[in-house]
Formats: sequence, structure tokens, C-alpha cells
Amino acid sequence: MPPAPAPPPGALLQGRAGWRRFGSWAGSHVNRMSYLVRWLILASIIGAVAGVGAIVFYEALRLSTQFFLQILANYRVPTPFGEGNSLGSGTHYLRAWAIPLVVVAGGLASGFLVFTWAPEAEGHGTDAAIDAVHYNPRGIRLRAVIVKIVASALTIGSGGSGGREGPTAQISAGFGSLLARVLDLSPEDGRIAVSVGIGSGIGAIFSAPLGGAVLAADVVYREDFEYSALVPGIFASIVAYAIFGAVFGYHPLFAAPSYRFDQPIQLLWFGVIGVLAGGIGLLYSKGFYGVVSLSRHLPFSRKLRPAFGALFVGLIALALPQVLGTGYGWVQESLSNELLHTPLWIVLALPLARIVATALSIGTGGSGGVFGPGMVIGAFTGLAVWRLFEPIAPGVGHDPAPFVVVGMMAVFGGISRAPLAVMVMVMEMTGSLEIAAPAMVAVALSTFIVSRADDSIYRSQLRTRADSEASRLQFGLPLLSLVHVADAAVPPRLVLRDDTPLDEARDKMRASSVPGAPVVDKEGLYLGTADLSRVLQLLHKADGAASSAGVGGGGEGVGGGGANPDDRTGWPTVAAVIDTTTPTVPDTARLDVALEALMQAGGQWVAVTSSLRVVGILSISDLVRGYQRALAANTGQIAAIPPNAVAVEERVGADSPVIDIPLSTAALPPGCIVVSIQRGEHMLFATGSTVLQKGDLVSALARPTTAEAARRMLRGTEQPKPPMIERGSQMV
Repeated sequence: MPPAPAPPPGALLQGRAGWRRFGSWAGSHVNRMSYLVRWLILASIIGAVAGVGAIVFYEALRLSTQFFLQILANYRVPTPFGEGNSLGSGTHYLRAWAIPLVVVAGGLASGFLVFTWAPEAEGHGTDAAIDAVHYNPRGIRLRAVIVKIVASALTIGSGGSGGREGPTAQISAGFGSLLARVLDLSPEDGRIAVSVGIGSGIGAIFSAPLGGAVLAADVVYREDFEYSALVPGIFASIVAYAIFGAVFGYHPLFAAPSYRFDQPIQLLWFGVIGVLAGGIGLLYSKGFYGVVSLSRHLPFSRKLRPAFGALFVGLIALALPQVLGTGYGWVQESLSNELLHTPLWIVLALPLARIVATALSIGTGGSGGVFGPGMVIGAFTGLAVWRLFEPIAPGVGHDPAPFVVVGMMAVFGGISRAPLAVMVMVMEMTGSLEIAAPAMVAVALSTFIVSRADDSIYRSQLRTRADSEASRLQFGLPLLSLVHVADAAVPPRLVLRDDTPLDEARDKMRASSVPGAPVVDKEGLYLGTADLSRVLQLLHKADGAASSAGVGGGGEGVGGGGANPDDRTGWPTVAAVIDTTTPTVPDTARLDVALEALMQAGGQWVAVTSSLRVVGILSISDLVRGYQRALAANTGQIAAIPPNAVAVEERVGADSPVIDIPLSTAALPPGCIVVSIQRGEHMLFATGSTVLQKGDLVSALARPTTAEAARRMLRGTEQPKPPMIERGSQMV
């Protein structure tokens, strides 16, 4: 394909159309580059945005903390070495009565902001970004990023227990998502862009670039590693760190005394930390999500729930100021032995108090990260072990710092299911490289305990790469990577322009018998997709508004009554219903890439593009038929391909009528084809003799009209209805 022509001089700043032209031109060049060159450029851009985003959020949080806690409550939180190393006001309040009030005020402001403008910005942003990696790398809205910055600054700055890594990760992950849309990146490159954004943002805000790079590859799966994100993550993280450090300095967040491992008996005590860390991590995760579940049943508006949780946080803080804000200053005091004379009961209570405070601050709908609180909880856990064993046990030593550092690694390394990344990050944050070897005992034990419970603080993580829908279907169609999208795509039945009136778009979709259509601007550049159901919904609202105003009424669309049907002034257009986050697939890609895009798009269809211009449409049935035509000589034929097939994924229930029956005789609905079966840790290739068992995760193709019946039958909520003309699902 020839290179896209360069945009004309001055076109770049001529409104949105100019930027779309630039995106088309830039995307066509970037997508043709080699992997290394492409990601050197893209990762550097993402890293630059991550560094600037970290600076912006850091300053927003500093100003919010100064306003709420210093000015309104006359309380100064302690700060770590990298932020001034101030002891602050310690445990002394000059206006104790003001503490609950300012925490509630921050929660109230955050709740109204989030649930008015971007409900997806609630909670901890890292989990939302991980979800985007797996299901829709183009789906992070710019509005959600902006709201997340402000809402998190309000929540944490007013004293709520949260981490600043979540908002920072969402800034750079959101920019990675924006790049995927603007440059029309492939689904794989979109995944990498968002993963790299997560790692570089967190690495910048914690001054831990290597840890951020490893985190980009380690955090998206529970038991796997996204190797393709590692090298881009290194590029992005060092750029982000360089920019953030240019403003705030290049030094570790915490100062820890030097450590030398010369007493093997300490491995025993680090093992104790590991066992406790596994349990504390599970308590952190289950407590957090327990509060999330309970808060959904509170009998008042979601906007008020963060304030409700904040009230209890403020009351806890009256007895334990260590629960306020990020808590990093208290970690520094733990490392520096400043808490030596703190009563033992307080030291023992701190991990639990911090868990409760974080769950109440973020789990009720507040905004902030869970990474930072997890490491604070770990630091307090290590300190508690040291305080308990130091007077009585040999080899513990008189310095709590090694126990605090190992506790940080073990608690969050285990419950985040990213032990390697967290170990590296904590070593960078504390400058404690020598602690790595003995710390592995604690981290390994904690990770083992958490993995046995199959839990994680990040519920959006998949277990492995094979757990994605696309991977399971690719297993059943193993030669997809040999077929080009251009060999399977079909010409689009309908392409809409963004200025088309909605009633006209509705009529065109119905005439073309399509559930949706790609949308382009007046220059033919792809903008997104329009769904017929969304068109009908908006038309119904507009028709009701017109009827109320006496402009017309009745009918399905605007102008169904007394309005002049030729007068479309002020009528809604397709631009009002465009989904800009829908994935596309380049015409030069292979079908394995297309299958991933189809899964991200909901399993029905995607637009095939070239330089942001729509050149075709690809559905599941098109993909399978193209696969069949191109590879029949290698793989045989796929029986009974249903027209307009959709992907079905369902787990076989105990009451399913297809249990213990070969697929060749199982009376699944007509046109339902089982492609692959995941049984425990094993992936099975479906044949006519395959027998389904309870708990099998079945990936299949089905007609849209019978897909739900197939799901119910697999679950066990619907019985087969013979006779069947087409037998269900075998590969022959």
C-alpha cells in the first residue's frame, strides 16, 4: 500500500477534521514501522505524557492536602524523605473536631464530581485500566481521566486513605487508549499502549522506573507475563521518570538504612512476615470488595456514599492519624525507627485500621489507588512483626527497616499477583537492593498463600493470556494467523456520515438489514460506529421532546407529527450516537488479530480500515468462512457455519442436558458450533466425540437468534427441543 499523502500545510490546526487528517497520516506511517521503531516512538510519547501527568496530579494532590488538612484542619501530615522528610503534626491535633468534617467534605465533593460526570472514575483507576487492556484498549474516555485527577485529589487530599498511583496510571493509560483510537492501532498494539501507560505512570509517581517497566508486563495477568509490553515499558518508564524527576528530583521516595544480609536466622522471621502478609493481603482484598458490595445497597444516592465512608474514616483518624492521606510519611517514620515508643497495641492495630480506612474511602465510591495503601499496610505489618519479636527472638536486630521493607514487598506483591514488579519497585523506592535475596522468602510465601485462595486486589486481571475469549477461539482455529483480513472481509452494506439525520440513518440501517454501521466524516475518515438500538433510543427521546414542545409527535422518529419533515434544523444527527471506542482492524492484519478485535467489539462485527478509511466489514461468520476457504486443504471443512454468527462463551452447569453426551449427538440449537473447551488448566480441541463435563468453559459460534438458547442449555436452564435439522458442534 502506498504511503498516505502528507497533510497540507496548516491543516493540523484546522479543527477536529485537521487533527483526524493528521491522525490518518501519522497512523499509516506508524503502523508500517518495525516493532522496535514503532514502540520507541509510541512509548516515548506515552512516557512523556505519564511524566507530565504525574507532575500535574502530584501538584493537585499537594494543593488539595494543603487546603483541606493544613488550612481547614490545621494539621500537617508527615512526609517521606523524597518529599521533605517532615514529621508534620504527628499524632497531635489542634482542631480535632475539624478532622471528620474535612474528610467528609472531600468525600462529598468527590462523589458529586464522579457520579455526575464520569461514573467509571470511581474506585481505583488501575483496575479500570487493566480491564481496558483485556476488553477494550480504546475505551478509556478523556473525560474519565480528567475527573479521576480532580476526584482523587479531593479524596486523598482531604484525608481519605488512597494511593496516588491509580489516578496517575489512568492518565497515561487513557492517553495510550487515545493513541489507539487516533492512530488506528491494532488490538495488540492497543493493549500494549494501555499496559505501558499503567506501568510508566506508576513508575513515575513512585520514582521507580524499572519497577514501572516490569509492572506494565506483570500486572495484567495473575499467572502470566505480557512479554510484548516489557521493552516498550522500559522506554516509557525512563522517559516518564526523567520528566517527573526534572521537577521533583531524582531520589528515592523513602530513605532506608543500609542493610547487609549476614544472619541466615533472619530468613525465619522473614518467613513469618510472608505468612502473615499472605493473610493480611487476603483480608485487604476481601475487606475492600466486601465494602464495595455493601455500599451498593446503601439506601441513598451514589453521590453521597463516599461521604458516608469518609465520616467513619475521619472518626478512626481521631484515634489513629496514621490512616489519613497516602500514609507515606508514616512509612518513613517506621523506617527511621521514629515509632519506637508508640504503644504496641497501636502498632498492631495499624494494618487493620489502614485496611478499613482504605475500604471506606475508595470502596464506597471515592477515587484513589489501592497500590499505595497496600504498601503502607505491608510496612505496618513488617513493623508489627519486628516489635513483637525484637525483645525475645535471636537475629531480629535493633533496626526495623528490613522488616518494614520486606513487609511492603510481601503484602502487596502477593495480593497484587505481581510479585516481581512490586519487589523491584520497593527496592527502587527505598534504595534497598541488598534486601532482595532474603525478601524472596517472604514474597514467595505470601504469593503462594494468595494464589491458593485464587484472589487478587485487581479483579480485572485474567489468569493467563489463554483465558481471553479470542485466545480460546484461536485455539479452535489454529491457523488464523496465516490468513489476511483482506481475504475474508466483505464490502460494507452501509457507511454513514456523521452529519446524517438520525431518522434517515434509522431508515438506511433498516433497509440494509444491519444492526449498526461505521461512521465517517465528510472527508471519509473513520470516526466510530453507530448502533441501531442507540439510534432508536435517541430518536424516541427527541420525538418526545418535540411532542412536548408542540413540534410534532407520534411515529418512531422526530417529526412524526405536525413538524415539517423536510425541515431538519436542530434535529439530532448520527454524531450524537457515535461510539468512538469501537475497535477496528487494518486490512493488512491477519485473522488472529481480527478475532481479538471482534471479541473487543462484542463478537458481532468490526470495521476494516486502511489509513482511517473504511474498506470493509468483518463478522465472525466472515472470519470463519474466509478461514475455511483459504485453509480447506490444510484443515478440512467447518460444518454448518451459521450466517451472521456471534461468539458464545458459557460454563457448563450441573443441570446442563449436554453433560456426558458426545457433541455429535448433543442437541444444541441449530447452527451452534463448539470451537474449543477449557477444562481446568487444559484447552481441548472440539470434535464430534468430545464429551462435555460440568465446569467446562465452552467457546462456540452460533446464530444471533439461537445464541441465548445455547447459553441457557450449556448453563442447564433450558432443555433441548428435538428434532434438530442441524446437529450442534463438531469440527470435521
